[in-house]
Amino acid sequence: MMHNPGANTRRARVLAVLVPAALLGGAYVSQYGFGLYPCEMCWWQRYPHFAALGLGLMAYVLKPAQVWTALAGLAILTSGLIGGFHAGVEYGWWEGITACTAPMAGVDVLDFNAAPLIRCDVAPWTLGSISLAGFNFLISTVSGAAILALAAYRK
Repeated sequence: MMHNPGANTRRARVLAVLVPAALLGGAYVSQYGFGLYPCEMCWWQRYPHFAALGLGLMAYVLKPAQVWTALAGLAILTSGLIGGFHAGVEYGWWEGITACTAPMAGVDVLDFNAAPLIRCDVAPWTLGSISLAGFNFLISTVSGAAILALAAYRK
């Protein structure tokens, strides 16, 4: 059986659109359907998915499709790495780099500028001890790597 390199590019291109669309969809269902509003670091994870979605769609109209698809894969991988960092902050493995991990002790509850309303260092929901940021890390890093591998593979 002869290998068709175009088939890998097509698979990668489909993943480059479906993965960020599904993860962004899940984020918005969590936010508006279940009241799990995003913290600052959650937004950091969404931005690369927005970019990936645009890049993945561009791969359908601009040439070479492999380049646009690979860029989308890199964006998805970037979101996953940000998600991994965020999950580490939630699990207490390391400190966050934003004000959304400010300690609440000694904060005047009427001073709305003193601490964030949505904390980055507290996972609002987990499944099997994996937070939403942790799931983004797992899904995005595997998907981003798969997209890059498929886009680059030639025989």
